[in-house]
Amino acid sequence: MKQYNAKNVLNIALAGHSGAGKTSLAESMLFLAGASDRLGKISEGNTICDFDAEEIRRQTSVMTAVAPLEWKNKKINLIDTPGLFDFEGGVCEGMRAAETVLITVSGKAGVAVGTEKAVKAADKQGLAKVFFVNGLCDESARFYRVFENLKASFGPSVCPVVVPFIVDGQANCYINLLDYKAYSYDGGKVSEVPMPDMGDRLEGLRTAIYEAVAETDDELFEKYFSGEPFTPEEVIVGVSKGVKSGAISPVFCGDAQTTYGVDQLLNGLNWLAPSAADKGEELGTDPDGNPVELSMNEDAAPAAIVFKTVADPYVGKLSYFKVVSGKISSDTQLINMRTGNPERIGKVLIMRGKKQEDASYIGAGDIGAAPKLQGTNTGDTLCSPVRKVTLEGVNYPNPSLSMAIFPKNKGEEDKVAQGVMRLAEEDPTIRFETNNETHEMIVSGLGEQHLDVVVSKLKSKFGVDVVLQQPRVPYRETIRKKVQVQGRHKKQTGGHGQYGDVWIEFEPCDSDSLEFGERVVGGAVPKGFFPAVEKGLRECIAKGPLAGYPVVGLRATLYDGSYHPVDSSEMAFKMAAAIAYKNGMPQAGPVLLEPFGSLKATVPDANMGDVLGEVNKRRGRVLGMEPGEQGTQVIEAEVPMAEMSDFSTFIRQTTQGRGSYEFNFARYEEAPAPVAQKVIAEAKERGDVE
Repeated sequence: MKQYNAKNVLNIALAGHSGAGKTSLAESMLFLAGASDRLGKISEGNTICDFDAEEIRRQTSVMTAVAPLEWKNKKINLIDTPGLFDFEGGVCEGMRAAETVLITVSGKAGVAVGTEKAVKAADKQGLAKVFFVNGLCDESARFYRVFENLKASFGPSVCPVVVPFIVDGQANCYINLLDYKAYSYDGGKVSEVPMPDMGDRLEGLRTAIYEAVAETDDELFEKYFSGEPFTPEEVIVGVSKGVKSGAISPVFCGDAQTTYGVDQLLNGLNWLAPSAADKGEELGTDPDGNPVELSMNEDAAPAAIVFKTVADPYVGKLSYFKVVSGKISSDTQLINMRTGNPERIGKVLIMRGKKQEDASYIGAGDIGAAPKLQGTNTGDTLCSPVRKVTLEGVNYPNPSLSMAIFPKNKGEEDKVAQGVMRLAEEDPTIRFETNNETHEMIVSGLGEQHLDVVVSKLKSKFGVDVVLQQPRVPYRETIRKKVQVQGRHKKQTGGHGQYGDVWIEFEPCDSDSLEFGERVVGGAVPKGFFPAVEKGLRECIAKGPLAGYPVVGLRATLYDGSYHPVDSSEMAFKMAAAIAYKNGMPQAGPVLLEPFGSLKATVPDANMGDVLGEVNKRRGRVLGMEPGEQGTQVIEAEVPMAEMSDFSTFIRQTTQGRGSYEFNFARYEEAPAPVAQKVIAEAKERGDVE
């Protein structure tokens, strides 16, 4: 593939609801442009963008793919993103590298939650938006109903560009309102046909596009309202200005399976979509935090953002990057601004799905990949050492579902940990940690399907079978009464014996662990043994008397005891302290504490009652509500962590994916008796306590 200047590079992310046909549309565009010699099908597992084994098996995208094509002297980098909400991280990656979002909408289902999310994400990133209504060869598809649906959902910026029409009784005809020509599709043949008679519907669409064009320029505004017609060039330029500014979101249509209308989409993108030079300039920061403007100039010092990583045990590590300034080749000197270390680029590649093509360089505005950058992660900035600058990374959603992960075969824990961490390199929405308290490995993701893919990839890529279980809740124990108890350790053997005797006062206090003190008088216990007493108690509080959970809020004061000048030792007093703990804790009113978290849920107005009811059902306390943006309510509450394991599934099902939430640990509170009894019984069944 030849090199293109930034003004002739279009970076376009495909987004939308799952099943709307994003990958099929990309396949159709690649085929028409000659970037593929066949029209692949998802059902046959042979598309360019869905090449991962999991995608082929599931027949849906689970990761972002890049596939460039050339169309009429421009390079279009298609960035195909997943539609399933569990793989939203891929959408974040795709939009970080794009200037335009091509939102695919089903010609049958119309605007769906995924459509709304794609529009919202594009607006947040300041990206241009283009709609493609897909699947019009299906008899149940209704373009004009979907078009009105788009306008009702997203306002007057939605502007028709290509519309279906029946010409002389022949279906599969489309009118391009930009060049004002009609086209007929018959198999692989495209023919220009005479424009049909203007009906009220077509006249209304034409008026809508003219009004949109008039709003982009004062001269065009005067021309329109004086009754003069626009030339096709004026229409194209006017719509292009509106698309780049965000004032216009053009609507195309067709059928990806048959390629009908897809050539009109490619032409429209060439005419209307902003190039990398138009919208690709970025504002970074230098090492002192000062702003740095970066322009799409190939002659400037290089700077690039890594927006995607593939970490495969067989293929190796592959870093996808977008060049924001300068150009990057195998001899470019680069530094990773996160680590401060130099990165040596062995070679640069152009990716088309899984296929790699060597390139002499990747210029400003373009997208490429580099293998074996071991110290580089997604979101890192690679730049010239002579102009250090940090670019904005990739903003990922936080994981919402956590599960404990266990190998089916004992002894493979390290293999599981290494595998999950490798998967998290290429998908930062996967989190992994080991809970030292519960001794469980915890994997977190965006939903059940997300974690199911993790399980599948661990088996296929790393050869380890795992199971997922609900993670244990990290309860705590404390006391409510003050007690004074003796701990006496005496053991006589041949030679020196062992003797330690302590009196300890246990009482509740406000602390995260143990507060140790002493008020021994008269040398009843020598000072040299105080540390041994404290050490013995600190080891003991790791397991409470009720269910074996760590003890908090405990003050222990050594106030009396006795010793033997020969048989006393640090070990003897450590053992005496443990005996005092064992004797005293059951008498001190021990209680179980459960962790509470702060919940902040953003849900549509219509679902507020359902969510409030669910919070109460889960023993939560609603603290307040306030209006959110775009018809939502923000609910703040405190809920026991034990009740939140499947909340992500509930809120997604209840709100059809429109809702979101954050949940963070807040504090511990005494567990109700039924909860405590159940936890204690489970601990005894596990053998954690006697």
